[in-house]
Amino acid sequence: MSEIRLTIDGREVKASDGMTLLEAAQAAGIHIPTICHHEKLEPFGGCRLCIVELEEKGWSRLVVSCVYPAENNLVVHTRSAKVDRIRKTILELLLAHAPDAFDLQDLAKEYGADKDRFEKEASFCIHCGLCVRYCAEVKKKNAVGFIDRGIRKEISFVPEIALKECWDCKECFPLCPTEALQAAYVLTRALAGHLLEKEPAQPKA
Repeated sequence: MSEIRLTIDGREVKASDGMTLLEAAQAAGIHIPTICHHEKLEPFGGCRLCIVELEEKGWSRLVVSCVYPAENNLVVHTRSAKVDRIRKTILELLLAHAPDAFDLQDLAKEYGADKDRFEKEASFCIHCGLCVRYCAEVKKKNAVGFIDRGIRKEISFVPEIALKECWDCKECFPLCPTEALQAAYVLTRALAGHLLEKEPAQPKA
């Protein structure tokens, strides 16, 4: 496996072929914030918090570090005025959905994000997709997924699968950065149980 050398925040960093910029930074002990990334899952690039600035031949551009491959001689800035401004706006948008999420609050303090900048849409789900992807990629159960699109998009468990698989699993619960997943699961389970109770009793043989 060939070795890659690049510069991150003024430091020469070594990376292996196939690593992303995020992985290269993490291996070097350089922190890049992210919400939707997990080491067991395929890169998603959904939250965009891991955005970094690349410097090439006098030009700069922004890339999402969790999906961008590490390459020789890249010059990467994980913090800059442009990067910080974009992260601040992203956090303010996420806080409109989940203003009480501890992970978001900590990042908001670091980047000076105002949780009241945008009108609240209390869905409590920020569409990071961690639960959906973990259930599909790691557990291979597909018990939870997205429904609807755009501003109506939300997480929903599949009752028929969830009732069999989720109660003794719950491995996706700690992944949820807003703790909304637990509430969604409990609600779905309660509704599914209610529907089962309404089914007509089968006659005895």
